[in-house]
Amino acid sequence: MDKVVLSAADAVADIGSGSSIAVGGFGLCGIPTVLIEALLATGVDDLEAFSNNAGVDDAGLGLLLGAHRLRRMVASYVGENKEFARQYLSGELEVELTPQGTLAERMRAGGSGIPAFFTATGVGTQVADGGLPWRYDADGNVVKASPAKQTQVFETRDGEREFVLEEAIVADFGLVRARKGDRHGNLVFQRSARNFNPLAAMCGRITIAEVEELVEPGELDPDEIHTPGVFVHRVVPLTPEQAATKRIEKRTVRPAAPTTTATSDQEA
Repeated sequence: MDKVVLSAADAVADIGSGSSIAVGGFGLCGIPTVLIEALLATGVDDLEAFSNNAGVDDAGLGLLLGAHRLRRMVASYVGENKEFARQYLSGELEVELTPQGTLAERMRAGGSGIPAFFTATGVGTQVADGGLPWRYDADGNVVKASPAKQTQVFETRDGEREFVLEEAIVADFGLVRARKGDRHGNLVFQRSARNFNPLAAMCGRITIAEVEELVEPGELDPDEIHTPGVFVHRVVPLTPEQAATKRIEKRTVRPAAPTTTATSDQEA
């Protein structure tokens, strides 16, 4: 039951070229930075990644992207990564853009053993009708486009409505980062890091979790656990320095308020 692996390099050693990986995180929040860097160091390539986004140019999945390790990316948001846009538009990377809620449900369904589901999101658009550009050539021509998906009309409480069939995501490996975890693989996520990490953990056939704080079994309140250990196969405890390293995607500040000096009759 002890799933602790002390080295991130050992934890990712069996991820081979051509594998598919589901990666947790939201923007730069809660991304498994240590596992991504360890995977980068292995030299594997031709990877297919499922994640909300591709990080930024020098952090997160952007590191694998910049080293041309990714063959295909399934994501819902790509706006902060210039190299992502360049590779996509130049035909170096295949990209399947998916509505964010649909992506989340595809990953959850994969972890729940549900092969597909119907959703109203995307009906009447190229998401359902097909034709979204998945890959360009070097001249900017679309050489691979999304196929049309099955649609079906269902009777709802608001009347008949059309839905589109979306297939579940099951990845070879899931890479996640948790605020706390125990040796059995039970995980706790903090705030926005909870958005996609539990889903990535669920849909990986083998899930590896880096944890900022490793605790002993029984120390976590069962009501506190977000991902049960049944979904997690390896736990990598981070050093205090690794746990403290957290990038801010965009730092926005406002001018300091002017300083005022109060006077009183006594001071006068």
